[in-house]
Amino acid sequence: MHTAPIAVLGGSGYAGIELTYLLAHHPRARLEVVSSDRWVGDSVAQHLAISGRAGERVYASFDEASERAKECAVVLLATPAEVSAKVAPGLLAAGCKVIDLSGAFRLTDAGVARAHYGKDVESSKVDVAVGAYGLPEFFRDEVVDAKLVANPGCYATCAALALAPLLEQGLIARTDLVVSAVSGVTGAGRKSTEEYGFVAIDQDVRAYRVLAHQHTPEMAQTLQRRVDAAGGPIDLTFTPHLVPLSRGILSTAYARLAVQASSADLTAALSKAYANEPFVTVVRSPNDVSLKQVVGTNRCVIGVACEAKTLGRVVVVSAIDNLLKGAAGQAVQNLNLVLGCDEDAGLTQLRRFHT
Repeated sequence: MHTAPIAVLGGSGYAGIELTYLLAHHPRARLEVVSSDRWVGDSVAQHLAISGRAGERVYASFDEASERAKECAVVLLATPAEVSAKVAPGLLAAGCKVIDLSGAFRLTDAGVARAHYGKDVESSKVDVAVGAYGLPEFFRDEVVDAKLVANPGCYATCAALALAPLLEQGLIARTDLVVSAVSGVTGAGRKSTEEYGFVAIDQDVRAYRVLAHQHTPEMAQTLQRRVDAAGGPIDLTFTPHLVPLSRGILSTAYARLAVQASSADLTAALSKAYANEPFVTVVRSPNDVSLKQVVGTNRCVIGVACEAKTLGRVVVVSAIDNLLKGAAGQAVQNLNLVLGCDEDAGLTQLRRFHT
């Protein structure tokens, strides 16, 4: 079977580790290059439970790997946004396809992108026409032919999958949307600062980046693309919370009914929207959604309910693994689309806890 040469830049972060593991077991991907400045010269097998050819790959410095990656068919960037913005143009010019896991290319408004990801992101020389927003359930046709895929943020994935079909079908109002979500500590990336140490995190819960989180405009932008723009902008407030778990996101979204409907009607709408989606499961009730259903998988589980009164409150609960459907797993889902193979290749047998 033909395999494509793949590079992973940023292989020692949480998402990069997940990518390396997934690609090592992928039937159509051949891991050729993996970078890590902290593990230069070490084999993949020394740090990950990977044997065979992929385990024999040796971590290269970022600069060396960036040059070697130009010989690969697809390069996956598990790097900070400012790094992705700097390196992606050269990879694209060399003829590579690029899947970026940072926020460098997600937001279409340059001013918003600069505000959330810094001025270095705005300086990227990438033509936005070559790119696609890689949420396959909504935009797979764009991903197939894209040269650059902006892998969505974890919170944005979880919330957009929960809300978009209900907005599309005119069942909920697009104003006063509220999303509150909890995330495991790996969502913050590898950090050695005191606030992310065990003692600081254990037995504590706290909100962070209140009214300033970079996934808020991404959620609104994604939802706006799925509904009739003539109906007005998406009005959304998002608050993330850090909880003492290693991984997983559970999101609770609140909306108002736009028409009279029951919980069964809303569940049916979601079920119809995702009937043919391999990684989205709609359950009977929000009470049936839990992190244990999704952690270690590329799945999103969604449940919805509404108040039994005219135009009452709607509650939609969704859950994903932030490192898989929220990062590396979704990146491999996009890779499959780019390579033209089955969308679930390398993702159907997941049930493991690497970090």
